[in-house]
Amino acid sequence: MPALSDDDIRAGLAELDGWELAGGQITRQFKLGNFRDTVAFVVRVSYEAEAAAHHPDVEINYDRVRFTLSTHSEGGVTAKDFDLAAAIERLARSAGA
Repeated sequence: MPALSDDDIRAGLAELDGWELAGGQITRQFKLGNFRDTVAFVVRVSYEAEAAAHHPDVEINYDRVRFTLSTHSEGGVTAKDFDLAAAIERLARSAGA
């Protein structure tokens, strides 16, 4: 799966709420109610990531979590990253993030 062009990345970001391009990766922070809710959300995302065989970088800070996505084997952002970002968005809505 080839890395996307800058134009394709911008088009993909327009379809996602709050995601941005930073350092050749797409990233978004979510705010939840507390540490327990944040970790539970990350666990739900882990099941989606594992099913997709695509794993985000995850940074947890008490009631916030940041996901950063890129396809390292392709050297940039691919459709796989946007698919996982969309799955994270669906889970975020159900978690109230």
